[in-house]
Amino acid sequence: MTSSSESKAIEPRETPPSEKLSLVTKLAFGVGDMGAGMTATIMVFYLLFFLTEVAGLPPGLAGTVLLVGKAWDAINDPIIGSLSDRTKSRWGRRHSWMLCAAIPFGLFFFIGWMVPDFGADIATNPWPWFWYYAIVAILFHTFYTCFNLPYAALTPELTEDYNERTSLNSFRFTFSISGSILALVMAQVIFGQIDDLKMRFVVLAGAIAVMAVIPIFLCVWGTEERYSSATEHGLSYFEQIKVVFSTKAFLFVIGIYLASWLSFQLTASIIPFYAQHWMGMEDPTPLAITVQGTAIVMLFVWSYFSRKLGKRMVYFLGMSLWIVAQIFLFFLPQGDRGFLFFLCFLAGIGISTAYLIPWSMIPDVIDQDELNTGERREGVFYAFMVLLQKLGLAIGLFMVGQALEISGFNHDLAVQPDSALMAIRVAIGPLPLVFLICGLILAYFYPITRKRHAEILKQLHERKGLPAPTCD
Repeated sequence: MTSSSESKAIEPRETPPSEKLSLVTKLAFGVGDMGAGMTATIMVFYLLFFLTEVAGLPPGLAGTVLLVGKAWDAINDPIIGSLSDRTKSRWGRRHSWMLCAAIPFGLFFFIGWMVPDFGADIATNPWPWFWYYAIVAILFHTFYTCFNLPYAALTPELTEDYNERTSLNSFRFTFSISGSILALVMAQVIFGQIDDLKMRFVVLAGAIAVMAVIPIFLCVWGTEERYSSATEHGLSYFEQIKVVFSTKAFLFVIGIYLASWLSFQLTASIIPFYAQHWMGMEDPTPLAITVQGTAIVMLFVWSYFSRKLGKRMVYFLGMSLWIVAQIFLFFLPQGDRGFLFFLCFLAGIGISTAYLIPWSMIPDVIDQDELNTGERREGVFYAFMVLLQKLGLAIGLFMVGQALEISGFNHDLAVQPDSALMAIRVAIGPLPLVFLICGLILAYFYPITRKRHAEILKQLHERKGLPAPTCD
């Protein structure tokens, strides 16, 4: 795998770019995100608990390990995105990165759940363990980005068809959400069979690592890149920032995605507190499974309606239902669990559009950028899209933590003060509602409609001397 700043401008293969994709290709592409969904879910739910309760790190150092991993994860996205754009390889500029990163990705995920023996007392000298987990976190997130970012950039390379791209993302997030649910089920089964805490996580991490790596190879085997050579030249980090923030349509997508993703992260991070302290539920996992299970089914429903109504209208419909759910979550009486599950179902219908629509808008933005610049820079745009996803997670967790601390929340209390309960309800209702409304406003003004995208494709094909694209 090599990269070059002197490669020729990219040229599409002879296969007609508007050709509909086969079911095998869609399945192969979709399964590529399954490993990311599994590993991310296990880390979100269990990593902080593992570092403190199993490995024995002080909470402050454990939190610092998470911060180090996420900080590096955000830094390396634009770097790897640009390198991916410039890569020349007989395996393809995206596939080569996925193949090389797959096994190290699984390996470093696995060893991150082990407790090494450094011959010292972690209670008196935790630093060897801190550096071990911090270095493993940096390496894991490096190889995670090395496979996941080029994978995401495959979307516009597999097809130029407006509707097929939405369909591709339906398959992608179906496998991603299915992977997250499967990982949670596996954790419950393994934890129920093994008493030793350390061995629980070793077994779980080993099983997840194997199951996360195999789909990457299946994805490479079942997909074919449209663009086989690199972009004309590379961009520095600041040049990348200039590109993305001078592209008007991308700014709208950034806003739409960040608004919906931040709303989702706020809700996901506060739901355990809401379930336990407002609803009296010990385990919030059934609520998460209800939301994610509904989102899986609705991905294909929304993909169908997107063909009929367009991406923007589907986003309007989904967000409207999600807004209704968030409003009722604030007013829901204590202990009304039956209606709570209905609201989770309603929210899942809307959340599926947050997965589907912004990611299917990005390829259209890339086409417009190619029309303006003559280059395909998928890696740059997807890098900043992923960076914002991680930024949304960090902001969401920070906002929840600050709200709980200011309100007087105390985890040692069986019954929380009224101020803490109100903060929990505000964080699950009105606060996400504000972001969802902002997302709707931005979607209304999003400039690339289906008609505009057809015009972009027509001009691109005329420039390349290709037949005019077919449209539904």
